[in-house]
Amino acid sequence: MRAEIARLLAELAVERAMAAEALALKELAAHQALEIAKLRHQLYGRSAERSRQIIDQLELALVEAVGDATQAEIVAEEAAADAGIDASIDGGVVKVAGFERKKPARAPLPEHLPRERVVEPSPCACDHCGSHRLVRVGEDITETLEVIPRQWKVVQHVRERFACRACEGFSQAPAPFHAIARGRAGPSLLAMILYEKYGQHVPLNRQAERYAREGVPIALSTLADQVGACAHALTPIANLIEAHVLAGGRIHGDDTPVPLLDKGKTKTARLWTYVRDDRPFGGADPPAVLFKFSDTRSGDHPKAHLKAYPTTGGGAILQADAFAGYNHLFEQARSPAPFIEAACWAHARRKFFEIASLPVKGKAGSAVQAAAPLATQAVKKIDELFAIEREINGATANERLATRTSQSAPLVANLFDWMGEQRQKLSRHAPVAAAMDYMLKRQAAFSVFLTDGRACLSNNAAERSLRPAALGRKAWLFAGSQAGGDRAALIYTLIGTAKLNNIDPQAWLAHLLAHMPSWPASRLHELAPWNWKPAP
Repeated sequence: MRAEIARLLAELAVERAMAAEALALKELAAHQALEIAKLRHQLYGRSAERSRQIIDQLELALVEAVGDATQAEIVAEEAAADAGIDASIDGGVVKVAGFERKKPARAPLPEHLPRERVVEPSPCACDHCGSHRLVRVGEDITETLEVIPRQWKVVQHVRERFACRACEGFSQAPAPFHAIARGRAGPSLLAMILYEKYGQHVPLNRQAERYAREGVPIALSTLADQVGACAHALTPIANLIEAHVLAGGRIHGDDTPVPLLDKGKTKTARLWTYVRDDRPFGGADPPAVLFKFSDTRSGDHPKAHLKAYPTTGGGAILQADAFAGYNHLFEQARSPAPFIEAACWAHARRKFFEIASLPVKGKAGSAVQAAAPLATQAVKKIDELFAIEREINGATANERLATRTSQSAPLVANLFDWMGEQRQKLSRHAPVAAAMDYMLKRQAAFSVFLTDGRACLSNNAAERSLRPAALGRKAWLFAGSQAGGDRAALIYTLIGTAKLNNIDPQAWLAHLLAHMPSWPASRLHELAPWNWKPAP
């Protein structure tokens, strides 16, 4: 009977080990698929061919695969331990076939975190001979990352009052400044509320529910009141960022739809973004992003947003897609000066890529079958330009211009000549004709990067800045009012700029709310995210 039980346990252990090995291979396959998708994303840039969505899905699949493999590995180890066996099948005796699951190397735990030493009880006698003559010769340290749950506290600001025996008057220290007028929330709490709502897309009602479970009930109306007061208090720093963005020599512009509550239903409003990032051409000025909200997509909105810029002369570049609402910004009669239009090559490439990716159906020689090879050829030609751009990213404007003149200009000329020839052979109803017309009609805008080293090949900087808002729509569903949209745009400006400057948005917001009430306006620039340094 015991031999039969041992055999069954051994067979079970083998099955567990085989299942664990299969899941480990599944984990490896998921990891490789994710790496391939990321490499393709880096090679071709952001595009509407769902590359970002595919990467998100693969990351989720990898997370699940790693969890499954780890759980199965533990189960297999426990089964092997119960069976008291370890290696293979030999001479009719069933033994577990071992395998080594490859795991990524562990990164060291952050050095800046405080260390808490927990010294385990020392042995009193030798483990080998039982002698008590032990001498300490060293130690082994095993580190475990731990977190202290969120702790709430009430800070009492005590102002002692003194009476004067000479004049019988009273003296007392002045009342401390509050982050918001008549507010009872500290700057760290307010910063957390703001970042949770606009940085992590957690609506206020969910925050209120979580705080209540932690023993600190805060009314939803109180949270909403605090958000509004914080937005007002932070307006000066948002205005400083706006002035910095719109004074740049090149601005990326784009917009995304935002549902806006309107009389019991929603209508489509817009969130606009304007990004200043001079790092691709070696600029020394810090990056920043500005958001604006509007209830429509009328061209009057970008006209109002950029009405005072460029401030002096001409030469400022507006990198954007072919939205007609931007056209008046490029008119020569514009005051104070016209922007230079720089078209987005990634946007143009996307049109060809979508055609090249369509399944070929219909009879041989049909319009779709004829369009696919032309679209594929156009994509390859555009990819050659992006390959050159990757090599000169971060170089100075003059260095970029020199490389583009010698390497990119011939490719661009060849591309437009080729498109012109092919377009004459196509019907105006051909699928690829619209993609070609999009570029041929805007050849001057697509060629700006050949004459100005500041210009980029794509408008990806603006599209990246809008990604958090697109993710947030799934959580907060819609903006409640025009004022709510404006408030969201203001906080998005602060959080987005903090991220571009590689600082913690929540810590920076807490610093702003703690110091701005008493901060002199003449030194406001010291609080800008590119000048702020976290306390050690």
